[in-house]
Amino acid sequence: MNIESEAAMRDRFWERYQLTELSSREWEAICDGCARCCLQKLEDEDDGEVFYTSIACRLLDLESCRCSDYPNRNINEPNCVHLTPERTAEFHWLPSTCSYRLVSEGKPLPSWHPLISDNGSGQAVHTVGVSVRSFAMLQDGTEDLEDYLIGKI
Repeated sequence: MNIESEAAMRDRFWERYQLTELSSREWEAICDGCARCCLQKLEDEDDGEVFYTSIACRLLDLESCRCSDYPNRNINEPNCVHLTPERTAEFHWLPSTCSYRLVSEGKPLPSWHPLISDNGSGQAVHTVGVSVRSFAMLQDGTEDLEDYLIGKI
């Protein structure tokens, strides 16, 4: 990852640079705040297809759709997927709307992305209904995930 100054992000960096060329601040800014990656998933053993459930990681703040313990998420939640620029080949399981996936595939960010809309407030992702805020439930460990399948998203 690029270790240039974290003070400012480069103009339209998501269109002009590869993910591996981004500063850590730019990398984090790619996240649209939908929290779909925080939903528990089931993988079809036969074809590898990934299906989402409405059960979210216990660390997810359902109001903000952000991790409540982001710096320690991989320690406190061993199943947390740590997305990195070096692992973009694995992004196929991410939702088709995921900004990391879109950028890695050379596609444009959606108009509701915080880097493009609403002065970076991050509210548009909720307004247009892309975030999990309206339907996700926190995991308590007793769920049968198959009862909470919502399919592909």
